[in-house]
Amino acid sequence: MVEGLPPDGALARKLAGHHWEHRDFLTADVVDLLGQLVTDFRNANRREDAPVQSYPKPVWRPEKPSVKKRRKKKAARQAAEARTGYLRIVALATPEHAEKG
Repeated sequence: MVEGLPPDGALARKLAGHHWEHRDFLTADVVDLLGQLVTDFRNANRREDAPVQSYPKPVWRPEKPSVKKRRKKKAARQAAEARTGYLRIVALATPEHAEKG
């Protein structure tokens, strides 16, 4: 019964969490790459005293809420590890500035 349903139907959108198709993701990738190429061209042909342009922000893409939560958890964990490493280095290099636990 489920075999004949369209790939962009309501069930597929519900399972994926969004309505984007493969071609939409490919189009977003092309737009991102084109923006990077234009920025590279402008930076290669800029005046000597002109500032370097940064890359444009990537095009928004939909994602499942669970993926977003996982990404935030990973970023928080990495930030905590980085903070711990920093505090350890500070404690070794300058014991007078180490945080007292």
